[in-house]
Amino acid sequence: MSACDTCLRRGTLLATLVPWIERALGERRRIPALLALDDDELVEAVCRRKRAAIDAERERFDPHEARAEAAAAGLQTICRHEEGFPPRLLAGTDAVAALWLLGDARWLEALTRERPVALVGARRASPYGIEVARGLGRELAVAGVPVVSGMARGIDSAAHEGALEAGGLTVAVLAGGADLASPRSRRDLHRRIAASGLVVSELPPGTRPARWSFPARNRIMAGLAAMTVVVEGTLSSGSLITAGFAQDLGRDLGAVPGKVTSALGAGPNDLIHAGAYVVRSAADMLDVLYGAGGGPVSDPPPLEPHLAALLGAVERGEGSPDALAASAFEAAEVLAGLSELELLGLIRRSAGGHYVRCA
Repeated sequence: MSACDTCLRRGTLLATLVPWIERALGERRRIPALLALDDDELVEAVCRRKRAAIDAERERFDPHEARAEAAAAGLQTICRHEEGFPPRLLAGTDAVAALWLLGDARWLEALTRERPVALVGARRASPYGIEVARGLGRELAVAGVPVVSGMARGIDSAAHEGALEAGGLTVAVLAGGADLASPRSRRDLHRRIAASGLVVSELPPGTRPARWSFPARNRIMAGLAAMTVVVEGTLSSGSLITAGFAQDLGRDLGAVPGKVTSALGAGPNDLIHAGAYVVRSAADMLDVLYGAGGGPVSDPPPLEPHLAALLGAVERGEGSPDALAASAFEAAEVLAGLSELELLGLIRRSAGGHYVRCA
């Protein structure tokens, strides 16, 4: 698996033009319109009279060196001309030319075979938003649905964490090189996603993110996913940019209802008012993607008797560890069983510390 020379050249050019595109944004240019330009048009649009230096650098491009740099960073490359490239990313005039991948590239096949969901939302999320995003990521992973997000603080990270807890596939799309954790505070999450899933970027290794590269990566998240769901965010949230890309591509769009008195609920509530699907649990997303009661995998095997009994108690409202331990369950059995049921995506812990049945 290796991207062709032309597509590697395109990705390297984007990295070279990072500061130039940043300045072009100040001239009210739209990212999709810029990225829809071919190489010569893009250089002319953002560099203008100073393009000679860029053209000279383009002439020095060595595809063998680009591949060696990717290998040295532990990355693989794939481009739109290869059979394994995610076909959903081929839509749109601003389609991605090449991807740099950290992790097992064989997961790309799962992104094509299944119907991934992009879970996105605010960086400064509320405890409610974090809880919901983590729960949705976990439930989707248990159902066999890949979870796509951007590894940002808040909702994105919580969605990844939930998928990882359930042992499912999660894909992080970064605004900089796939080899660099962004933000740096998410280094451990970056490492864990790379170990069991995929980290992807359209920019070569070592590239630092810029303001424009975040909306650019949002179009990749929406492109990889069959459905995009906004968990929480204000009306100016970047997650609404991702929602817009999903709509432009004709993909399904959902949102988690938020408090009408909360600014963080304004974005999702506005999308719902405009016709987005209401998402309360993974079941709502599975109904949209696979039809009512459908899903990518068969029903899970029956629970062991003690877990079934514990789940029944939670369903009856005995959701606190103390209440469960005061009934017919041993304290150690309660804690272990609750953890197992949570990993299976059958229950979740609410903000008040009680466990409730996932819908």
